[in-house]
Amino acid sequence: MTDPSAVSHTSVSTHILDTSIGRPAEDVAVQLSVRAGGEAPWQDHGAGRTDADGRCKDLPALPEGTTHVRLTFTTEPYFTTQQAEAQQDAPRVRDSGAFFPEVAIVFAVTAGEHYHVPLLLNPFGYSVYRGS
Repeated sequence: MTDPSAVSHTSVSTHILDTSIGRPAEDVAVQLSVRAGGEAPWQDHGAGRTDADGRCKDLPALPEGTTHVRLTFTTEPYFTTQQAEAQQDAPRVRDSGAFFPEVAIVFAVTAGEHYHVPLLLNPFGYSVYRGS
């Protein structure tokens, strides 16, 4: 029998792998925003930074009623400062230092589940998936 006092939280975690160098992307800012319903306005709910393993471990549990989540990764500082030397062979991007100055990922959630959403990143592309 399920304990009625047990609270079922919906949670999100993420990590970033820089596929251009085969290493985790450290010190990337991550903003967590939520909304309840497809037409509802976004509300900032938490933020963090990736650690040496590229993981952002301190995102808060989602509020009850959340139906959509947006993770926004601020990637421009990562590529322009921290990876300048590692990216020496990559083509230079005019004006910005990063083709994608930020990456925003939006996904639907179901109450009580955990969502791990890794970002595979390089200077000129990215992909995401639902991990475990």
